[in-house]
Amino acid sequence: MRLLKLVPDNTNIDFLRWRVPFYVVSLLLMALSLGLVFGKGLNLGVDFIGGQMIRATFVQSAEAPVAELREQIGALGYGEPQIQRYGKENEVSIRMKLPEGSEADPGLSNTMANKITAALKASHPDVRIDGVDSVSGKVSSELFSTGLTALIAATIAISIYIWIRFEWQFGVGALFALLHDVTLTLGLFAVTGMEFDLNIVAAILTLIGYSLNDTIVVYDRIRENLKKYRRMPMPELLNLSVNETLSRTVVTNTSLLITMVALLIFGPPVLFGFTAAITLGIFVGTYSSIYMAAPILIWLKVTSRSFVPAETAIDKQDRAAREA
Repeated sequence: MRLLKLVPDNTNIDFLRWRVPFYVVSLLLMALSLGLVFGKGLNLGVDFIGGQMIRATFVQSAEAPVAELREQIGALGYGEPQIQRYGKENEVSIRMKLPEGSEADPGLSNTMANKITAALKASHPDVRIDGVDSVSGKVSSELFSTGLTALIAATIAISIYIWIRFEWQFGVGALFALLHDVTLTLGLFAVTGMEFDLNIVAAILTLIGYSLNDTIVVYDRIRENLKKYRRMPMPELLNLSVNETLSRTVVTNTSLLITMVALLIFGPPVLFGFTAAITLGIFVGTYSSIYMAAPILIWLKVTSRSFVPAETAIDKQDRAAREA
């Protein structure tokens, strides 16, 4: 019985042929993503901004009555609510600022949540309360700084690791690929308005690890081929290395996508943002390993002789003695 091969052994795709147009498109997407993040902003969750969030589903309705909910909850006297759909059209998240004095008396926030949920159930018998989360302003600021510290620490640790394992050109390429992946993921959350909370920070850290792993596999093969094919032009060598690792990449990505698609379709709403970030990361991580991390080595002047130790005077004497 013949084994199924998703990628034939003789695959020879000219990936590097379109490296310049793909780089231009990627840079434009990165600029657009950063513009959306700093212009439109991220829909920060209660984890980062503090407050109270109530998640509700109108099980017998095709669409949640957002305008009616905003007017009804605003009439309770706790301020203007922020109501957004997430997941399906009949699912909403209701965010409220914590009432004054709640830092000293946590019971005030519980009272507010009870009044809001009671009003929802009285006016909408088909409503289902999926969860109530409450985070103080002090805790939210600590969570934000901790999450940011985790991302920075991971990036620094990765930089040190790659610098030790490879030459500096490979480190620059890997870090640029990671920057590309993280930026596009942030752009996804900026353009869609999906909630950005600690789950998404965990997803980005997972994405960093996945993307780096894929990049290192490609870089390992490139380094091996640099030693084997001294006379091969660099674009051909990079194409050869990417094609040789393509089978592993396709098999790994397919198995991950099966899991992620199942979670997107059947998973709980609270994991939707996390799953969406990982799913996007599978695509952009693979793309960046091929079209970001590999081509940049050409522009960084890497050649087949870049990492060959220079011949010293003693080496020349030894070689002359052997040839004599």
